[in-house]
Amino acid sequence: MSALQDLRVLVVENDEMSAALLQMQLVHSGALVVGLAASVAEALRLLEEASPDVALLDYRLAHNETSEPVAAALAARGVPFVLATGMTAEQLPVAMRSGVLLIKPYLSAELSKALVRAVGRSSANA
Repeated sequence: MSALQDLRVLVVENDEMSAALLQMQLVHSGALVVGLAASVAEALRLLEEASPDVALLDYRLAHNETSEPVAAALAARGVPFVLATGMTAEQLPVAMRSGVLLIKPYLSAELSKALVRAVGRSSANA
């Protein structure tokens, strides 16, 4: 059984091809993708409706949005997140540093480990 088995994941990624690939990777690993969001508004709506266990966030979204408001909403609900970005931790706003940083490009195994680490970190803080 996979470490991601039945883990409810919200994916926030504005690139359709990347989002579809992430969904395939996650489902293949046993996770349940509870939503794909391309914008902050869509992500916040899905967060309310889907109750994810963890979220995977791209930092830069379309229309000059960033996923900072999503990270804040996740933190307020105690939902851990993985931030997938090409930026270093020092380049990110402080609010984004509470997530597990996953530097692009990454392999499926690295994605799985980051999600497990985020959930484990959250459980340890509970």
